[in-house]
Amino acid sequence: MQRGFMLVTAESCTGGWLGQAVTAVAGSSGWYERGFITYSNASKCEMLSIQQATLDQYGAVSAQTAQEMVIGALNRSHAQVGVSITGIAGPDGGTATKPVGMVCFAWAIKDGLVRQETHFFKGNRETIRHLSVATALQGILYLLNDVTAVA
Repeated sequence: MQRGFMLVTAESCTGGWLGQAVTAVAGSSGWYERGFITYSNASKCEMLSIQQATLDQYGAVSAQTAQEMVIGALNRSHAQVGVSITGIAGPDGGTATKPVGMVCFAWAIKDGLVRQETHFFKGNRETIRHLSVATALQGILYLLNDVTAVA
């Protein structure tokens, strides 16, 4: 808020929990621009302009999709800072290469710095989602610190 930045979120496996956590803070309307809940692949393509080729090649749970999600959210909002989350919260849906608990994140500054990480959380669905929201929020702080260090 001190920098005049607005935040946009793009969520899949957390189903809006990140947006709820952000808007639970009084005064967040001064810095939270909007959120996208894109649970299905179709919604990722329609709302965030994810390329079908990205989904076909890497899947919805991938660093590549997370990066396209955050860039798409920034491009379809008035925000300057964005975060995206896509993962497998369980209890089903995991595979040997993409187990339950695998969550991909991306953080970006509009037309600038992009960071991404993949985490492998342990626990039940609620725990994985909770850890995902906490990681997303912490990543926003790291991103803003990185921008300050560069500026």
